Amino acid sequence: MASDFIKRALTVGDVARRSGVAVSTVHFYEAKGLIEGWRTAGNQRRYHRAVLRRIAIIRIAQQAGIPLAVIREALADLPHDHVPNARDWQHFTDAWKDMLQQRIDGLTQLRDQIASCIGCGCLSLEECPLRNPADALGRQGAGPRRLIAGK
Repeated sequence: MASDFIKRALTVGDVARRSGVAVSTVHFYEAKGLIEGWRTAGNQRRYHRAVLRRIAIIRIAQQAGIPLAVIREALADLPHDHVPNARDWQHFTDAWKDMLQQRIDGLTQLRDQIASCIGCGCLSLEECPLRNPADALGRQGAGPRRLIAGK
């Protein structure tokens, strides 16, 4: 039974080919804790077949703009040898709906206001309704508030 499991395990090349990502991406996902594999006695990487579904979820989430840290958090409680099912997917989407709606709202606002923003030519962020509504940053003090907050 154990040897059958090992025979059915996927190499990194198998995972890359079947999931449509580069081998380097498989390694990257593993380094970020999104997927997990093991080493054989001959020191070769092997992966459970469930990794293919995990990678599909990761790619879909990335296309939606969900950060890898959020994806990793969502996948944390899912065993690496478990093929995610519809119930698991529902759990992910429930957790991500609010974040996605905020992005949709922000992009909609940007779409609706970008022409006037670009067209004004003022290059001032003091009164920009998109980047600094009601000069909220000005109340935090002088200087490049966005850069200072990033320290």
